[in-house]
Amino acid sequence: MPVPFLDLQAQYQSLRPTIDEAMQAVLDSSQYVSSPFTTTFEKAFAAYCNTQHCVGVSTGTAALELLLRAYDIQQGDKVITVANSFFATAEAIALVNATPVLVDCNESDALMDVTKIEAAITPNTKVIIPVHLYGQCADMDPILAIAKKHHLIVIEDACQAHGALYKGKRAGSIGDAGAFSFYPGKNLGAYGEGGGVTTNDAAIATRVRMIANHGMPQKYVHEVIGRNDRADGLQSAVLSTKLPHLDKWNALRRTHAAQYRSLLSSNPNITIITENSYGEPIYHLFVIRIKNRDAMQKKLAEKGIGTGIHYPVPIHQQKAFTDLWKTASFPATEKLAAEILSLPMYAELTESHIQEVCTALIQSL
Repeated sequence: MPVPFLDLQAQYQSLRPTIDEAMQAVLDSSQYVSSPFTTTFEKAFAAYCNTQHCVGVSTGTAALELLLRAYDIQQGDKVITVANSFFATAEAIALVNATPVLVDCNESDALMDVTKIEAAITPNTKVIIPVHLYGQCADMDPILAIAKKHHLIVIEDACQAHGALYKGKRAGSIGDAGAFSFYPGKNLGAYGEGGGVTTNDAAIATRVRMIANHGMPQKYVHEVIGRNDRADGLQSAVLSTKLPHLDKWNALRRTHAAQYRSLLSSNPNITIITENSYGEPIYHLFVIRIKNRDAMQKKLAEKGIGTGIHYPVPIHQQKAFTDLWKTASFPATEKLAAEILSLPMYAELTESHIQEVCTALIQSL
């Protein structure tokens, strides 16, 4: 039985009448940009994240970049983040002409190693961006303590963590601000690109909104050189329709993760990324570590099992950053990059799907 890595069609079919109705409402209104449909979603998502403000923007990358610009981060400033992340985390820092400073991750949970942060701080450091990778929150209390001690801003990269909890707090509500991606494959995904910023700081929310709208505090009045990073009305309507289902979908993902663990945890050739006791991850991805990963991925593909690698080339080894980290080494990140494999994970998976994946995996060892 083939099992795809991700099945967006299954989710759409389960919601098709309400999704189609929501999109038709936007088409009937012809309100596509700076739309009331976006305002509706912003209010709902802010309430969901337990923040006072949400600003819809074009992508998760834009959310990170706009926040950095809103905090006036610029050339000469340094921003600490983690080596084990998608390229966009460091890319957003570079896009505002600041310098990304990487620290290694923990080998066990793939998240930022908080013990490495203070050694990376310099007088030019302004921001820490922890990444809630794979849907699990970074260990925020020590990060916040370090930030307070050194007067630093904390921006959560929550692009994979819609609804994840850290000690009862929602991702995106823990630091000074949070950045979300609504890319189609995310736990809360649009039908195209989308992103959002969450914060309790009204001034930052206002500034993000202004910069995203060509630097306009009011129409045809341009206070700063901005960008065209506004949210899309059609995507906002889709997200508003999906949001009430998010907790149910996340709960199903957690159930699937528990089944994976029960079937795989006793195998000595498979290491599962740790689930930390301080929070509740929402399993955007279910990630294992395995030797001969590339060969294993090929074997699984031959059996109809879709998998992914998140991420095969670490940020510091990307050609785009060659000059910045010529001699840098982040051992845990590099080890994970060679071993990690993401197994199929979406709410509509069945127990038989997961059994099929695990059987194929174990037989391929």
